[in-house]
Amino acid sequence: MRAMQLSATNGPGSLELRDIETPSPGPGEVLIDVAYAGVTFPELLQSRGQYQMRPELPYTVGSEVSGFVRELGEGVTGLSVGDRVVGVANIGAYAESILVPAASVLPLPDAVSLSAGAGMPMNLLTADFALRVRGRLEPGQTVLIHGAAGGLGSALVQVAGAFGAEVVAVVSTEEKAETVRSLGASHVVFADGFKDAVKDLFPDGVDLVADPVGGERFTDSLRTLKTFGTLLVLGFTAGSIPEVKVNRLLLGNISVAGVGWGAALAGRPDMVVTQWETLWPHLSSGALDPAIHTVLPLERAPEALELIDSRSVRGKVVLEVRGEAGRADTNDHQG
Repeated sequence: MRAMQLSATNGPGSLELRDIETPSPGPGEVLIDVAYAGVTFPELLQSRGQYQMRPELPYTVGSEVSGFVRELGEGVTGLSVGDRVVGVANIGAYAESILVPAASVLPLPDAVSLSAGAGMPMNLLTADFALRVRGRLEPGQTVLIHGAAGGLGSALVQVAGAFGAEVVAVVSTEEKAETVRSLGASHVVFADGFKDAVKDLFPDGVDLVADPVGGERFTDSLRTLKTFGTLLVLGFTAGSIPEVKVNRLLLGNISVAGVGWGAALAGRPDMVVTQWETLWPHLSSGALDPAIHTVLPLERAPEALELIDSRSVRGKVVLEVRGEAGRADTNDHQG
């Protein structure tokens, strides 16, 4: 089978299209024929050796897919060969087939296309964990979202809206502003001067700030919180990791909460399924429908990562692997 493998950590150009053997599922595993693979920011970091998880080289990159169940390992129940699914794994998504632990294989509503499905698992589950679990979001609260037009940011906008929040989206361009408005953002402000713009909208501040960007805007984000508000730390796409003077937290009666969805999965095998069940009504209704920036063929995966790096993406970048047909020929198992 075809797979995009990382052979060195010199950036996206280190990805190479190779022919490798199609794996077979072990106990508790599911083999999925990949229709589409989502492209995420951690994969850009992995290509440079800057991510905390560093598998032995070479390996197949990618963490989320949509496709069809091809084969079930021993002990797997609740799934059938041919089911339309999405899956989450540490590696292996940029390939024609992938092994995924059964607990991380999720049904896809009939109303959701496979291309959209590939853009859902990582971002929607992270957004749900951030807002509902770590932020304890309640209907009617206000949520400020940085990087709101990106893959994770746009998922945060939609999940917050689905849960009944009033969303303030922070973007850098008018084109991105149009994107987040189409996703349901109640208000849009620009990154330059966002603190004052938010204070004009909400003099008492907002309940939650969801920040996947970090960097210099962190302190001003704290200043936009109302009493008892919380800043959710989701990542550092700006490149620098900010520091907080804890007296700000004490004097303002505000909080900073880390959001490490992947780390939280350890020891919680049922968490992904429980989250997906919570999101299911919103998936089925179309309320959670990722904005797709572009769909590129598998062999253009390096270009997809360069797009992520350019900060120009509005929504999700997706790789087409087998496409909507999705299924392999029965004699394709050997590679």
